[in-house]
Amino acid sequence: MMVNESKQYDVILDAREDRCPMPLLKAKMALSKMEVGGLLSISTCDSGSLKDIPQYVSLMGFTLLSLTTDNGVFTFEIKK
Repeated sequence: MMVNESKQYDVILDAREDRCPMPLLKAKMALSKMEVGGLLSISTCDSGSLKDIPQYVSLMGFTLLSLTTDNGVFTFEIKK
């Protein structure tokens, strides 16, 4: 039996239409307004985000919980 674990995000961003550096800037703005321990989900099609977002998350001491790729869409789960 599969258990579907539903996550409760504080912020969900759709940056699929945005190009570098907008996905990173949107993530930065959202994270700056969130409480510590908050969850952010951001989806983007910009391949530059594959380097930029994890680098920023690491630099700030946040946690990249997951990165999934589905049909050219990259979805990052970040815990502040």
